[in-house]
Amino acid sequence: MEALLPVIVLFVLFFMNIPVAFSLIGSSLFYFIFINNSMPTEMVIQQYVTAVESFPYLAVPFFVMMGSVMNYSGISGAMMDFANVLVGHTKGGLAQVNVLLSAFMGGISGSANADAAMQSKILVPEMVKKGFSLPFSGAITAASSAISPVIPPGTNLILYALIANVTVGDMFLAAYMPGILMTIALMIAVHIISAKRNYTPQRQKMASIGEILRQFIKSIWALVIPFVIIMGMRMGMFTPTEAGAVAVFFSVIVGFFVYKELKLEHIPVILMDTVKGTGGVMAIIASAKVFGYYLTLERIPQMITEFLMNMTDSPIVLLLVINALLLFIGMFLEGGAALVILAPLLVPAVVSFGIDPIHFGMIFIVNIMIGGLTPPFGSMMFTVCTIVGLKLEDFLKEVWPFIIALIAVLLLITYSEGVALFTYNLFN
Repeated sequence: MEALLPVIVLFVLFFMNIPVAFSLIGSSLFYFIFINNSMPTEMVIQQYVTAVESFPYLAVPFFVMMGSVMNYSGISGAMMDFANVLVGHTKGGLAQVNVLLSAFMGGISGSANADAAMQSKILVPEMVKKGFSLPFSGAITAASSAISPVIPPGTNLILYALIANVTVGDMFLAAYMPGILMTIALMIAVHIISAKRNYTPQRQKMASIGEILRQFIKSIWALVIPFVIIMGMRMGMFTPTEAGAVAVFFSVIVGFFVYKELKLEHIPVILMDTVKGTGGVMAIIASAKVFGYYLTLERIPQMITEFLMNMTDSPIVLLLVINALLLFIGMFLEGGAALVILAPLLVPAVVSFGIDPIHFGMIFIVNIMIGGLTPPFGSMMFTVCTIVGLKLEDFLKEVWPFIIALIAVLLLITYSEGVALFTYNLFN
């Protein structure tokens, strides 16, 4: 029982609203000071410092910077126009644009909160003007933002690949199918709700082929980036870290010389966004490494594996239990933090059951994104409600159909490995 005290301390700190990185390092220090004080303090500090001394982690700041550059380059506007010509004529036109834009922006920002914030400022006011209720507009904005980190090159995909010891390129390839399924599920939910409430289309009629092609050409610079990244890695042209650098360089060129909206005065803001975004992620990674050191010393991953194997010998039951666990934890823990804390514990267990770690990665990442929509600590929920001035209870009344749609996708990819890894198997 004494060995589990740091875990209890960790969750107590979470409930006290202590930042994740401080909660992790605080509970770790509790262990090394009060429980296992035979370990020299220098060893603990060394674990913290060396945690981020890994070349693959350089991919994180590059992809964070790419998302920031894209926000100032005019590409998000071009993406919105392209989504509008594709689905603006359907039931609930602007709500469908909202969902499709999140799918397009996934390959650009890779961040649910960044996507939720952007669409809350740009699309939600327009939706309200067009007759959509504010709670519905906020709910679909938060729900659709769950797609962004699933579609490459989301940073969660990179972190999981490093934790599970699989290649980043394979994770990127596999993630397209779950992202597409999430998009389709949310668009179906929007269509049903819009038909019942008579939400009008954004456009009077379907765009012509010529109009779609013209807008596609304008937006192709953003659409091509994820594919260039993935194919470059698959062909051995560059590593994930080098791919991030190439993506930043390409984004800057497009912003300055194609769309001409990126200005020199944006550079300090972009650099500050990058430092803030990277600093938050790296602080969590370093703190999680120290916490993981405690877990390893106490053999807690092995204990969890043994517990799960004694509880059931069925992979079906195991995945059901893990999904329920992750959905519950997602109510209290931000997705990235849940990833770096729980993936090292759960991956050995699922691998021992013969489950593909890439398949489990898809399950894990979709699951933790659903958690961002649920109370009491859903990050996308709070981002949207804060920006648009929406009451939490009104948001919750509207978001549940979208949560159900996403859970349906989660169950599909959980129990159909062929569906979950369709795009991965296509290139292997």
